Amino acid sequence: MRIFYRVALSCFMTLCLTLSATAQAAEKGEKRRSSSFKHDYSAYYTVQRVSVRTNCFPEKLGAILAHIAKETGKKPMVTSGHRPRSGTSQHSHCYAADIRVPGVAEKRVLAAAASAPGIGGIGRYCNGIVHVDVGPRRAWAHCGKGGKVGKGSLASLKRRGKS
Repeated sequence: MRIFYRVALSCFMTLCLTLSATAQAAEKGEKRRSSSFKHDYSAYYTVQRVSVRTNCFPEKLGAILAHIAKETGKKPMVTSGHRPRSGTSQHSHCYAADIRVPGVAEKRVLAAAASAPGIGGIGRYCNGIVHVDVGPRRAWAHCGKGGKVGKGSLASLKRRGKS
């Protein structure tokens, strides 16, 4: 029982000291500032598997995924995130995500991605997966086993000045 009272007393004293310091700062007109505030966008997307790495996504990429979620009304599912051994890909720097938005047409996802602030590359795979990244602005489509790259399927994005 003594331990309980000691713990309770120390918690009470800590609370009193914190309130006292806050009151003194308020009297002096000082504002409490957070030195490392960063928005957590992980609530705006899901991951396909536990092994998909998303913890290193920059805030800008999280904001793009949040924008897509807002525009489509559904959370994007990240199918591929950070891939450290992917050569010169944006995935190797954790600047890219391959996504799918269940129940939403691919054209609508592409349009939402194109209107996202800070978007870099937008890619499309024939299996319905959309690539978004924060690298240089570009648009592409990849279909087939031969690695054929075409840009015709992203004609609507070209009208917005993206190549």
